[in-house]
This record gives sequence, C-alpha cells and structure tokens, in this order.
Amino acid sequence: MRKPLREARCNITTIGGGTGTFHVLSGLGRNRNLNLAAIVAVADSGGSTGELRDEFGILPPGDVRRAIVALAEDTGMVRRLFEYRFKEGRSIAGHTIGNLLLTALTDITGDFERGIEELSEMFSVRGKVIPVTLDNVSLGVTLENGERILGETAIDVPAHDAGIPIREAFLLGGGRLNPRAREAIENSDYVIVCPGDLYTSIVPNLLCQGMPEALRESGAKIVYVCNVMTKRGETNGFSVEDFVRVLEQYLGEGTIDYLLVNDGELRADLLRKYEREGKTPVRLRDRSSLARRGIRIVERDFTSETDLIRHDPRKLARAIEDFASGWIR
Repeated sequence: MRKPLREARCNITTIGGGTGTFHVLSGLGRNRNLNLAAIVAVADSGGSTGELRDEFGILPPGDVRRAIVALAEDTGMVRRLFEYRFKEGRSIAGHTIGNLLLTALTDITGDFERGIEELSEMFSVRGKVIPVTLDNVSLGVTLENGERILGETAIDVPAHDAGIPIREAFLLGGGRLNPRAREAIENSDYVIVCPGDLYTSIVPNLLCQGMPEALRESGAKIVYVCNVMTKRGETNGFSVEDFVRVLEQYLGEGTIDYLLVNDGELRADLLRKYEREGKTPVRLRDRSSLARRGIRIVERDFTSETDLIRHDPRKLARAIEDFASGWIR
C-alpha cells in the first residue's frame, strides 16, 4: 500500500542551473511536506549576469535568481518582477530586477550568501538556495581536437565548430565545494541532478572539489533527470546513455541510483522546428547496459503541452514525490 505523502518527511536537494532547475523547483515548491534545498551553478558569464559579475565582482546571480523565483511564495507577480528586464536606460538596459536586487543586497550585507538569505526572506522563499562554490570560477572545455574554449558564454553560444565533440570540462579559479552545499547533501534523502545544458549548467557543479565525494558518502539516493532534447555544440546526437556517461566521468560509476527518462510522444511540428536548430530527441538505446550498472530507469511522459519541448514541472514533481512517499524504491 502506498504511503500517504503527508506522512513523508523528506529532505530533497537539487543540483543544476538554468531553466531545468527552475522547472524542478517550481513543481516541488508547491508541496509543503518536502524540505527543499537548491544547489546552483555559479559559472555563468553572459548577459546581465556577466556584466554584474565583471562590474561589481560578485558571483553570478542569474541561476540563484531563478531558484529564488521558483521557490518564492508568490509565483505570479514575484516571477514577473524578478524576471522583468529593462529595455531602456543606458546603465540598466538588459538587466533583470532580480539580478539588481541580489547585487544590491550583496553590497549592503557585504556577503553574497547573506544577500541570498535576505532576498529569500523578503519573498518568503520555501527552501534554501545555495551557490555550489563561493570561489570566483570560470568554466572551460577541451574539444576532441585539443582546442580549449574558455568562458560559459563561448561554450553556450559556440563561435567555434559546434560539430566537434567536447572531451572534458574544467574550472579555473578554484571551485571548492561550498560547506553549506556539502551540509545540504549530507542531510538529504534524495539528491536530484536536474535537466539542463549538460556542460554549462550541470557539469560545473560536479567539477567542484569535494562534490563527488559528498554525493558518494552522503547515503542519499541520487536521481538524474535526463534531458528531453540535445543541444548544438554540447550534446550533438547524444543518447540517454551518453548523458549518463558524462555524469559518471566526473562523479564515478555507480553514483547514480535512478534515471528519469521521457517516453512521451513529441509533436512532429515541434521536432522539425528543433531539428532546424540542430537539436534532436534524447533516446534510450540500451537499457540493459544501465541496469547492469545498478541504475533503475523510470520512464514516463515528462513533457509539457506547450509550443516548447521541455519538462513539465508538475509531471516531474509527481515522479519525485513518488520517491519521497516510498512508492518508487
């Protein structure tokens, strides 16, 4: 018999960045029986985030802002306010309200984490939002031909030959795991590695010194939510197994316990649109190879019914709640 969710008291920590983490958190944030923590990447270097990072010397606020919006009490007006981007004004054009607020609070308190705490309290955030590292890191990758690409933006929007696969990623400027991030992982029942751009939103978290050890030693079950579509320049032609292979490259084999894979049908018109952008569906080719490594696969329709191919927050939340309630073991 399924254990009622109201009886469950589960600590869940997410790891990631960008819209993938936003969708996971915005779905889970509605469930008041879950204790949530969001560990977010701080390697972003583009747009408003990059400008504020360069001008004020703060850690990138963009992914932190998205996590705060996802967990804020008022997900309507708060989201509109935080995500509002000025279109005019010489000094503020292109900046979001959320990024400016976090920058101001960091300056007032003298500490980035304290700024996050103050902003979270102001907007009744349900959960903890934690930067994965407090070091001022930059992301880089080495391509299969040996070329090195430096900077998150240069990887995300490639000016190089996007058909050349990425061999490995690295951090410059340190990257020690934030002690608060380690504490959250150690006290988690489940750690959710979120969907998102593999090398620019997910891997930067895994590169932090101490992250693999923290995950392996925590006793938490590690759940990976695999992407629905590939991304040009990062995961060209990737299958589910390829995504897992890259994660295990940095975490070690045997770290992932569960794998969430979309098996919902994708609209033909949307597929044609995405294929023109060099993006293709992520398919599961050989489930037995993953099963032999002890990974349990959960296949469901996780996609949203919109004009974009992306994860649906409520569908993801229902699956993760099934872990929390003991329905999936």
